[in-house]
Amino acid sequence: MSAEFLWYIPNQAAPGHRGDDVVDGHNSLQTLVGHAKALEEHGWGGALIGTGWGRPDTFTVATALATQTTTFQPLIAIRPGYWRPAHFASAAATLDHLTGGRVLVNIVSGKDNLAAYGDTEGDQAHRYDRTREFLRIVRRLWTEENVTYHGEHFGVTDATVVPRTVVRGDRRHPRLYFGGASEAAEQVAATDADVQLFWGEPLDGVRERIERLRLLEQKLEREHAPLEFGLRITTLVRDTTEQAWADAEAKVAKMADGHDPVARDPRWRAAVGQRRLLDLAARGDVLDDNLYTAPGRFGGGGAGTTWLVGSAADVASALRRYQQLGVTHFVLSDTPYLPEIRRQGDQLLPLLRG
Repeated sequence: MSAEFLWYIPNQAAPGHRGDDVVDGHNSLQTLVGHAKALEEHGWGGALIGTGWGRPDTFTVATALATQTTTFQPLIAIRPGYWRPAHFASAAATLDHLTGGRVLVNIVSGKDNLAAYGDTEGDQAHRYDRTREFLRIVRRLWTEENVTYHGEHFGVTDATVVPRTVVRGDRRHPRLYFGGASEAAEQVAATDADVQLFWGEPLDGVRERIERLRLLEQKLEREHAPLEFGLRITTLVRDTTEQAWADAEAKVAKMADGHDPVARDPRWRAAVGQRRLLDLAARGDVLDDNLYTAPGRFGGGGAGTTWLVGSAADVASALRRYQQLGVTHFVLSDTPYLPEIRRQGDQLLPLLRG
């Protein structure tokens, strides 16, 4: 299978996300469309658009960007607690229909500010049970008609989504990405997701997780096509190895002075996947050849906890090693976002596709 390379669009309420340039109108339509068009021009397949209470609504942003582009694929992060499955299935199918099949979906089950949007499901086991039902109903609504399903959390009766999702080759509906490193999350991924997204763990950690998920697929008798795997990570690319490491260390020094307040959120830091990343620093500041763990000690979180650092050739070599493990979907980023779309699109992507 050919690899897919996506970027990240920071639909943030406040400017300066992870060291991005602070500019007027950072989340205006003009600015965000500029990012999406730059992605098309510099070889990217699309971009992840994150979700969370207190940020611009992800689905609205994705729709706006899709209308202004021709090949850009929005990877739309959504939470089952924000949406009911039939409502989401209909909205996504409509956007997929209007864009000629460009929609991708990232299901997020981690905790958020539940009370702010009227959700009450904070228990991990119940959250992932609900996510499993959500995925099953959405997939059935995209692939069947007159769907009836009554579960513990959701139900639909004689439901048919119109318009239908775009069917093209093996594609029957938008691809369903999913993250999470807990046992409950991996069981959902093994049975009901299309792509399991990993954070930037070392090769041995990713290898172990892929092996475990493949065994789970067999044990739990997965009914769909085999699970695919993706990597969401920061890639710091410069013209030379030496310049990349100098810039990486300078960025971390700046982080040590300021810190990222989001990284102090106890809900976020409690996630199993995030704890795995933060624990890596105990093994050393640099793992494998060029996986930099120091950002996690100074406030880096999520995809910003670990960075692949180096020249385009260095980073391409590292990413190819993940490919050899079975990773075929890559969601990369670095700040400032717009210049790095161009730099990495022009320098890194040709090496990965060559």
